[in-house]
Amino acid sequence: MDPASRAKAQQTRDLVTGDAPVVLGGMYDGVSARLVERAGFPAAFIGGYAVAASHLGEPDIGLLSQSEIADTARRLCRLVECPVLVDADTGYGGATNALRTAELFSAAGAAGLFLEDQVWPKRCGHMAGKQVTAPDEWLDKLRAIRHAPETSGLFLVARTDARAPLGLEAAIERGRAARDLGADAIFIEAPESAAEFETIAKAIPGPKVANLVEGGKSPHLHPKELFEMGFSMIVFPVAAILAQAHTVERVFQTIRDTGSTASLADSMFDFDAFAELLDLSRHRARTAGDSTPKSS
Repeated sequence: MDPASRAKAQQTRDLVTGDAPVVLGGMYDGVSARLVERAGFPAAFIGGYAVAASHLGEPDIGLLSQSEIADTARRLCRLVECPVLVDADTGYGGATNALRTAELFSAAGAAGLFLEDQVWPKRCGHMAGKQVTAPDEWLDKLRAIRHAPETSGLFLVARTDARAPLGLEAAIERGRAARDLGADAIFIEAPESAAEFETIAKAIPGPKVANLVEGGKSPHLHPKELFEMGFSMIVFPVAAILAQAHTVERVFQTIRDTGSTASLADSMFDFDAFAELLDLSRHRARTAGDSTPKSS
């Protein structure tokens, strides 16, 4: 396993046993990664929904490939100091494929991954019509990742989407089984009320994940409230990309309507400030001593 990934995975384990909720900023491209770093999040998340939208312009319905998400992780993990967890969807096949996915994520510098039990092609966890596999199929993938020497150190989040198609009790049963085989954290996707969050927290020991999707099926409880219930990791996977799309739409429409961006100055980066966000000064410093001969 990549030593940097191993260290970041342990850092994640230390975070989730701390005395405060670990709030993960959702990133999906270079700019959002820079902004996650600037905001000072203790950990970050690369989610399939935002990557599919930003890279493909498509919905989260299983169109994103293993190599595309692994390449995204490779490009973005280097931009942040905090641990990064990456959405592995279903692992893109059987246990062997899931293990290969985990190996690619480790090589990319990720601290860990989320692995779910949906039938492929999967869809966003807050969309209707989800189906899940037999529990053993999912558990076999989790077990392979947990026990293989190349991936055993990764922070492994076991995600079940069984709440919608099978009910809360079935989802909890799957979560307990994943906990028993050694998953680091359990993620039951899309509880539909505060009471369901409380039921999950009481039924499953150890670190748990709450996923807050604007406009999704789950209520937006405050991270402190969720932490007090027993959820140590709180993920905001799509907040940034929803805000980006809203702002860019406004910019384009304003340009079309007025031929100017003057009225939007307060909601845009200054050109030089944006260059500094992208670390231009570091690149200039690296080449300041360039002695390449100048043409006469």
